[in-house]
Amino acid sequence: MKITFLGTGAATSYPLAFCQCEFCHQARVSGGKNYRKRSSIVINSDLLIDMGPDMMTASLMVGIPMTGIRYCLQTHPHSDHFDASHLSTRVPEYGSVGTPPLQLFGSQATLKKMSEMVADEGDASDLFDPAEQQMMNLEVIPVKALQTFEVGSYRVTAFPTDHDRAVDSLLFSITEQGFSVFYGTDTDTLPEAAWQGFHEKRLRFDVVILDHTYGPDADGGGHLNADRFIEHINRMKAEHLLSENARILATHISHEGNPPHTLLSRYASKHGYEIAYDGLVV
Repeated sequence: MKITFLGTGAATSYPLAFCQCEFCHQARVSGGKNYRKRSSIVINSDLLIDMGPDMMTASLMVGIPMTGIRYCLQTHPHSDHFDASHLSTRVPEYGSVGTPPLQLFGSQATLKKMSEMVADEGDASDLFDPAEQQMMNLEVIPVKALQTFEVGSYRVTAFPTDHDRAVDSLLFSITEQGFSVFYGTDTDTLPEAAWQGFHEKRLRFDVVILDHTYGPDADGGGHLNADRFIEHINRMKAEHLLSENARILATHISHEGNPPHTLLSRYASKHGYEIAYDGLVV
């Protein structure tokens, strides 16, 4: 399995557009790994997690064409994770030639909100309408927390999160040929139902990608900070949910308490994990 990080930033990206704090200033001066687009990943070259606003820019930079994407797992419909204009370009009015098939997975509430957002673009009115799905060469598939389902060559399980329960946000594990990755953003803490689900599904993770929105001792709510990140990883270790050589990576990184990449990486290494960056391939 090949995992490519298209973006590793929180909702505001990093540096924050108009912010002149020390961390944002250092990021602008140093550039490189300090520039973070909004979070999403591609697995191999056909599975996308989150159709975010920076998807196209990122895909061009890493050399993974979106024409190869056949499956999309959508965690939730917040604007930093879903840009409706991407789906709008699949309608005939945009002149798209050879639009490839795409299966779109998410909770019923998330998909409903996404449908409303696409309708606001004025190009399609209902993602659940079979005629519109055919027009867009799109299959919309609702899934529920703790449901396991097949996605191409992958075995996927959806897990609950405490992030915006109004849209039933989801986290995902993806397994291919015995190799498993857990993608856990956005969440404030992992609900007990998720922990129980890890064991019921008999999962052991080779890669864990977890929310790290806020840095050490910083907290704005709704997301993990560095302290709770470490607590979650330690619990995974204690409950034998990690493979022997598992890699732990932090993503969804804000300027709030998280210093630029080099300094944050030094902190992370002391606690046994890594800081992901845009373009990183695992």
